[in-house]
Amino acid sequence: MARKWDNLETPVKTRRSFFSRLSISQEGIGRVSEGFARAMGTGGFLLGMTLFVTVWLSWNTMAPESLQFDPRALNFTLLTLILSLQASYAAPLILLAQNRQDDRDRVKFEQDRQRAERNLNDTEYLAREVAALRLAIEDIATKDFVQDEMQQLLKQIDSRLDAGKNDGKNPKGSK
Repeated sequence: MARKWDNLETPVKTRRSFFSRLSISQEGIGRVSEGFARAMGTGGFLLGMTLFVTVWLSWNTMAPESLQFDPRALNFTLLTLILSLQASYAAPLILLAQNRQDDRDRVKFEQDRQRAERNLNDTEYLAREVAALRLAIEDIATKDFVQDEMQQLLKQIDSRLDAGKNDGKNPKGSK
């Protein structure tokens, strides 16, 4: 009996319920909800649902009472129950699908923003490079510039040679 009481100092492990053992894939539920929302938003679904309700109402109105399974006298209780059940599941599934789409849109918006920021940075870099190239091109000597400089140098050399000849004109024989 003493052994049973020795374990009082050790906490009891948490008990797992049936639902905690059940593995629910959020991704799977999300895909199902998106498929459901996508299907409910089609003309085929609306046409099929209209046909279903029309057949249901027609059968339970015009068929003999012994064959009616949801009589008009009871205000089509079973049909109302089925449509309410469908609506009670449709609304949260559609909201779940919208939330997933919003999450995808947020991720896409963030990626687009990052891409636009990179493009802006690349454009600014290229603009700086083009400006630097323009400045560098202004400093490059063109053919015409080099020719003009050489002609000016030749004129200076000629004028110095002429000046040297005139200054140093010594008559032949005299020093």
